[in-house]
Amino acid sequence: MSEAVATLDGWYCLHDFRAIDWNAWKSLSAGERARAEDELYGLLRKYQNVENAKQGSTAFFSIVGQKADFVFMHLRETLDELNELETEFNKTMFAGVTVPTYSFVSVVELGGYMAKPGTDPMEDPEILARLKPALPKSKHICFYPMNKKREGSDNWYTLPAEERRNYLRAHGMIGRSYAGKIKQIITGSIGLDDWEWGVTLFADDALQFKKIVHEMRFDEGSARFGEFGDFYVGNLLDESKMAAMLQP
Repeated sequence: MSEAVATLDGWYCLHDFRAIDWNAWKSLSAGERARAEDELYGLLRKYQNVENAKQGSTAFFSIVGQKADFVFMHLRETLDELNELETEFNKTMFAGVTVPTYSFVSVVELGGYMAKPGTDPMEDPEILARLKPALPKSKHICFYPMNKKREGSDNWYTLPAEERRNYLRAHGMIGRSYAGKIKQIITGSIGLDDWEWGVTLFADDALQFKKIVHEMRFDEGSARFGEFGDFYVGNLLDESKMAAMLQP
């Protein structure tokens, strides 16, 4: 059998995509809409307090297109906390006018090779900052799930370890060329969701998403072994932008 790859794992991650039932929203009274918004903004402030305490992080973005209206991306220490976040939101009046459209459960992941020999990676400040990050407040987000192919001779998991490392090294070189333009967070989902990884990209220039994904399509590792799910792209939300979106 091929050598299994060790990973370093950090905070658990939930991407929670929702659509707004606009007819239901407009049918609420002005007082009910005000209460629903107050509950939502109260949660956003609570999420920020958690992030300030370095006990997790949350990103809040609108979604462009018909797949959803917005997404919460939550990072927390445990799956229990993610479950509690879902339940807390679902109990709000605002959740009552939303429809879940997609979710993705995973955990922030780094390659085990990043650990320095003879040291505990969980005591390395640089590694901890990547395993338990504060999510960027960039203008735009792009998320997609992916697998490594397992078909005939194009089976990633039967390749020798050195060959896999060479593919990943070439792939990583492309990513590094976008340093300063794109922030990338990889989350592992094997055994946690239907895909094997989630890729979340953050950028102030949305065109960079197209450029990096296009370039990576020509990388042999992606061309031979990459399988990709739906792409979700959106714009940063805050309380004032959400209030403008919800104006009846």
